[in-house]
Amino acid sequence: MAKRFRLHVHRYWQTSHWHKVILTLIALVVLSVGTMYGIARWYIHTEASKPLELGVSFIPDYAQSLGVDPQQTMDGLLSIGVRHFRLVSYWSDAEQTRGSYDFSQLDWQFQKAEAAHAKITLTVGLRQPRWPECHMPDWAQSEPRNQWQPQLEAYMRAVINRYKNSPNLEKYQLENEYFLQGFGLCTDFSRDRLVSEYKLVKKLDPRHPIIVGRSNNALGFPTGQPQPDEFSISVYKRIWDAGVTHRYLEYPYPAWYYGFLAGTQKIFLNKDMAIGELQAEAWAPNLKTIQDISLAEQNKSLNANRLEGRFNYGKATGMREIYAWGAEYWYYRQAVLHDPSLMQVAQREFQSN
Repeated sequence: MAKRFRLHVHRYWQTSHWHKVILTLIALVVLSVGTMYGIARWYIHTEASKPLELGVSFIPDYAQSLGVDPQQTMDGLLSIGVRHFRLVSYWSDAEQTRGSYDFSQLDWQFQKAEAAHAKITLTVGLRQPRWPECHMPDWAQSEPRNQWQPQLEAYMRAVINRYKNSPNLEKYQLENEYFLQGFGLCTDFSRDRLVSEYKLVKKLDPRHPIIVGRSNNALGFPTGQPQPDEFSISVYKRIWDAGVTHRYLEYPYPAWYYGFLAGTQKIFLNKDMAIGELQAEAWAPNLKTIQDISLAEQNKSLNANRLEGRFNYGKATGMREIYAWGAEYWYYRQAVLHDPSLMQVAQREFQSN
């Protein structure tokens, strides 16, 4: 049998130049996918014994834009068992007047987290989660970088000095998907600024680890500076394709693909990877907002079954630190649309963790 197979391969190989090319390409694809899958399985196996840290990103501005009270929203998330929060420190919110800081919003978030013994990852820098991504105050918009960067770093210094001694602060995330140029109203992607901010955070607070996040659609390998303590990646599964198909699009990546990315990073950089944003909210079509579309339309991109599947997908990557993206939306569905189904799914996940 083996001899006959070798004979067929030998005859096929000698028939045509294009046959050789096709056979070689097939072999390379099989070898590449097999290697990727092997790395993924190795990573998933090595991480399996670690406890799962399941949390949410929480952004008061987004809750308010949905028409729900931010403090009630955070209370609702705490009530279903959320004990890990990724919080933001928007420069545009806290320094609306140059040199005058208002930390009241972050203060109550830290107070609620501390009262519930919840852990905090605090995002710092210019580019932070949610549109327009780069949250620069109006007074700095027209200034050149050599003027606004020192002001940004002064603000970062104030944030870190205010919260670095909180017993519930676990780590920082520096910027957010910093080099992703295709999304957001951002104009500066210079590596030297990111390095400068990294050095500043490390100098001010060397005790807490720093995460640098990357997009799930960004190609390449994070070999440049800065080299943080940990990397994170965004995982989006179902979006509205406004460019080509004009319909909902499901990214085809299997969960083990992200295990491969995390495993490769672990092998070559010896750095952990977390899911910084696991898509867990609806995606409105045609540049509409969530409030512009019906519940039935929202369910096309996220309903209770899809949310349960999303949590399972995140865990199947092998990464043991996962932050769900869009938890404010779960509360909006419950409080405004009178649909508690997403909160119920989330409650099962967080209380079983």
